[in-house]
Amino acid sequence: MRPAPTILHLDMDAFYASAEQAAKPSLRGKAVVVGGLGPRGVVATASYEARRLGVHSAMPTAQARRLAPNAAYLVPRFSLYRTVSDQVMELLGRLSPLVEPLSLDEAFVDLEAGGTADDPASARATGEGLRTAIRAVTGLSGSVGLAGSKMLAKIASEQAKPDGLVLIEPGTERELLAPLSVRILPGVGPATGDHLRRAGMTTVHDLAEAGEAELVRLVGKAHGHGLYRMALGLDDRPVVAERDAKSVSVEDTFDVDLHDRVRVRAEVERLAVRCVERLRAADRSGRTVVLKVRRYDFSTLTRSETLRGPTDDPTVVREAAGRLLESVDTTGGVRLLGVGVTGLADYTQEDLFAQAADARELARRAAEHEAPAAEGGAEETVPEPAADGAEQLAARRWPAGHDVHHEEHGHGWVQGSGIGRVTVRFEKPWSAPGRVLTFRTDDPLLRPADPLPLVREPPDYSSWPASLPKSRSSGAAFSGGEESSP
Repeated sequence: MRPAPTILHLDMDAFYASAEQAAKPSLRGKAVVVGGLGPRGVVATASYEARRLGVHSAMPTAQARRLAPNAAYLVPRFSLYRTVSDQVMELLGRLSPLVEPLSLDEAFVDLEAGGTADDPASARATGEGLRTAIRAVTGLSGSVGLAGSKMLAKIASEQAKPDGLVLIEPGTERELLAPLSVRILPGVGPATGDHLRRAGMTTVHDLAEAGEAELVRLVGKAHGHGLYRMALGLDDRPVVAERDAKSVSVEDTFDVDLHDRVRVRAEVERLAVRCVERLRAADRSGRTVVLKVRRYDFSTLTRSETLRGPTDDPTVVREAAGRLLESVDTTGGVRLLGVGVTGLADYTQEDLFAQAADARELARRAAEHEAPAAEGGAEETVPEPAADGAEQLAARRWPAGHDVHHEEHGHGWVQGSGIGRVTVRFEKPWSAPGRVLTFRTDDPLLRPADPLPLVREPPDYSSWPASLPKSRSSGAAFSGGEESSP
């Protein structure tokens, strides 16, 4: 434990949903749900307006629709979220060289290592300044917790939600923790929490009173020892700047089970390309390709193939995933497919076989494009998807909430698609709510587009945090910025 609250935990508020509201003026102040939209979809994030209606993350989307039928249901736009996350992490990096990202919207910062705080007053000023900077640069809000340990800083940020700051003064840790549920402690999930409840322990105070020996008897030596220390507010874990990803993967759950082997193969190849795109975006390569198949009966199979060396070549990954698919029986139907790469490295090994495969692929495509069908023979064709398959393909091309551009009407986003039509609302993050128009899904003037920035002209914080007055005890630390209340 540190004698000063110099560990900061930032948690962006309802990140995906808030980003969508910031990007879409017509959705501000309204219930927004981000996640999978099919019958088997799951909620990733819900706005606070949707949460008040009972919607929460990990809930089936079908259940969310019953609770909030009038909410806007959107497919995630990870390219936007990553861009905003990069902006936030860049601000955190200016506070300290020790930033530990936990996800796109959450991170620890060691303010002591950055020299940006050494007492409660300077820590509070830094935290408030960070919140103001994030709002000015991204248009979004984040909640900040400050304490002498990672555990307490995270608990503080949870108490600060939404859009606030909570600082736990040194010496008050046990008093603050005592009435809280045991589930607030790291590592105490539903099973452990239920086990402790049956033993008569529901609050952190109960754990501290029980003593270390009793907790060791209940949950084992390693877990019991750590649980007792946390109940006393003791946590010496350092902020670790490098949290290296062990794998990169993508997967899709299908609204209707896939039975057509050609379609299954096409989906695997598409996922392989998407996986490589993520791999390259992270400047990584990988040595092992993994295929995940969840069948009609919910049984899940995984197959893997280790290559001769790390690669970020889409052809290599696609062909490996295809080979793995050959060993899986999909005749009963497929609910979910996934492709991943593990054994990550920050370099690639040139693969002559991959180059040869690229040449074969180019030759094959050229032959398909130029060569006529053999005389007297039948031309090979890929079966047309069924009607419901066509609707699925349209939904994939025009996902709800994703950006589009129309040659006449400009930038907009998809409100929905179906029956050969796509409905678009034309507005920008900095415009007034826009009008809605409907087009054919094959309209030649309409095309997918990249997300626009959430703030038209973000202020220049290149000198920050040098200008931050460390003696301030509260309030925003930037003149001219939008100040938000805790």
